[in-house]
Amino acid sequence: MTGGLRQRLRERLGLAPLAVVGLALLGAPRAIAHDLGPVSPILNGLLVFVPLAVWVAFVLWRRVPSPLVTLTAVGAVHGVVLGAVHQALWHAAHSEPPELGGNLAGALSPAFEAVVVRGAAVGSSLLTGVLTGVAAGAVAWLLARMVPGFRPR
Repeated sequence: MTGGLRQRLRERLGLAPLAVVGLALLGAPRAIAHDLGPVSPILNGLLVFVPLAVWVAFVLWRRVPSPLVTLTAVGAVHGVVLGAVHQALWHAAHSEPPELGGNLAGALSPAFEAVVVRGAAVGSSLLTGVLTGVAAGAVAWLLARMVPGFRPR
């Protein structure tokens, strides 16, 4: 990443790109736990909600220009992380590889079917990450509007 791009991202998001990546990586343990096997409901809840609370608290503490934009970016990077984790742990997560069903069952070669199923998993991860970022960003935006000390500088 060039210095100019890095600076523009920092100005727009209110955070260094490395901070965005660091926040996004906080969700990786949940994806790993999900793929490697069931965890207790309490641990699962912590793995789901603690990273999101940290995202919101961090952008409020830093008083970024737009919490919604910033956390949408964090969510997008989180989606990439989710996709990478799920692809890396694909065989651990699935004792039998997922297959297409309905009218598409058996219609494609096994190799192409695997590409389609894995591609759908990546797309789902990206969408999940972005929507998670938007939801967390909306919460942070509302809190920033309601609490004067959290408003952007």
